[in-house]
Amino acid sequence: MLSSSDLKLLAAKGITEQEILHQLQQFRDGFPYLNLRAAAAIGNGITAPSNVECQALVEAWSNYKAEGHHITKFVPASGAASRMFKNMFEFRDGSQDVPTTEFERNFFDHISDFAFYPALDDACQVLYGNGVQELIIEGRYKEIVTAMLDEEGLNYGQLPKGLLQFHAYPDCARTPLEEHLVEAALYAVSAGKADVHFTVSSEHRALFEELVERVLPYYEEKYSITYHISFSEQKPSTDTLAATMDNEPFRTDDGQLLFRPGGHGALIQNLSDLDSDIVFIKNIDNVVPDALKPATTLWKQVIAGVLVNAQRQTFEYLRRLDEGNLGKAELQEMCRFLHNDLCTEVPGLQEMSAADLTDVLRKKFNRPMRVCGVVKNVGEPGGGPFLAFNADGSVSPQILESSQIDAHNPAYMAMFTGGTHFNPVDLVCAIRDYKGNKFDLTRYVDPATGFISHKSKSGKELKALELPGLWNGAMSDWSTIFIEVPLETFNPVKTVNDLLRPQHQG
Repeated sequence: MLSSSDLKLLAAKGITEQEILHQLQQFRDGFPYLNLRAAAAIGNGITAPSNVECQALVEAWSNYKAEGHHITKFVPASGAASRMFKNMFEFRDGSQDVPTTEFERNFFDHISDFAFYPALDDACQVLYGNGVQELIIEGRYKEIVTAMLDEEGLNYGQLPKGLLQFHAYPDCARTPLEEHLVEAALYAVSAGKADVHFTVSSEHRALFEELVERVLPYYEEKYSITYHISFSEQKPSTDTLAATMDNEPFRTDDGQLLFRPGGHGALIQNLSDLDSDIVFIKNIDNVVPDALKPATTLWKQVIAGVLVNAQRQTFEYLRRLDEGNLGKAELQEMCRFLHNDLCTEVPGLQEMSAADLTDVLRKKFNRPMRVCGVVKNVGEPGGGPFLAFNADGSVSPQILESSQIDAHNPAYMAMFTGGTHFNPVDLVCAIRDYKGNKFDLTRYVDPATGFISHKSKSGKELKALELPGLWNGAMSDWSTIFIEVPLETFNPVKTVNDLLRPQHQG
């Protein structure tokens, strides 16, 4: 089935033949749906801290930073912005020469409100000899869009979101990359240093590095700190084979095997490579101007305070478990913490012997930990917080996508559609054990939580294999805590017109 040239390609990517055979079997077998206990809610898997508790949590985080721990802000930033401009591509390539849809009219009616407007106006002057407003008067709308999207203009149709001008300030326009640098200065500085790591695509890495080199001195002076900025790329070994609709290897017109990126779940390896104690994770496009950053800063500190408090407690319990000779009262205290604070249920705990209970507690406590901010559900597409059964029979908090839920199970669909909260990808993670060793995060992935999607290549249908998502199955065996955070901390940019929302106008 695999030729000598196929095997050379696999070797170059660092993928074994056994892994390819396993992926083909996954195409044939599919992935099981998850077994759910309930959608997480306030009082059942989600905690909403009071104002007084928030103050104490911010102080806990401040104290932790003062101890000089290594803190990293991890930002997945490789996604191209092409989907953000889908409507504008359709307008430019369509039959209408003037804006007709509500989206198109909104774009042109408020075009001067975009942070990138001055750059677009300059591009139009260079390309056409007229600025944006003159071109609008002349009805040359498509040329304006071309200047925005194509390489001879701003090239926004091909660039990643992190490099686009999102927010206007009196003296400049900021990209999401820069907004993340500012965020790091506000809540993730330790020992005078802010460590920010971006995952990028190889084709755009040089552009990211050039932007960082240009702007870093300004932000270091502005916040009187030193930045350490690093980049990594999704590893070729995490690419997955594409399959035909008959579950055979998909080949391109020249007979080559077709591989596709394995999705953001592949980044668990990049995360595992970090030499950090605590890592914040947030998507590249979920940023706001400075005027709205106080809420983001406060709640990042709150969830980080929850994390370091919970980590400190589990570390103390693990040391006591190592010492041995624990009485029944101490073991019961640990069981209550597992149930009440980590929202994890293990069947039969009360009937276990002291030795078996000690083993279970050690296993559940000695693993990576994350605190996830969740927001009230307002109908955004995407995953949500649930209490789900694990392979060992335990129940724990999990972030699930719709593809992981059996659409033919009415009870599960009622949980999904009736869920009170949504996952905005607002995480803070602890990735060292109580002895100071780094966890191998790849050991805590549930491989049964990948999924298969349908795509096409050169007009031919194919099946694509998505690895367990970074904050879904890739963190399935982590200790997880859900904290309700305000909706105002979640301001993603899915389309270009989202930049016209008040939250992005500052």
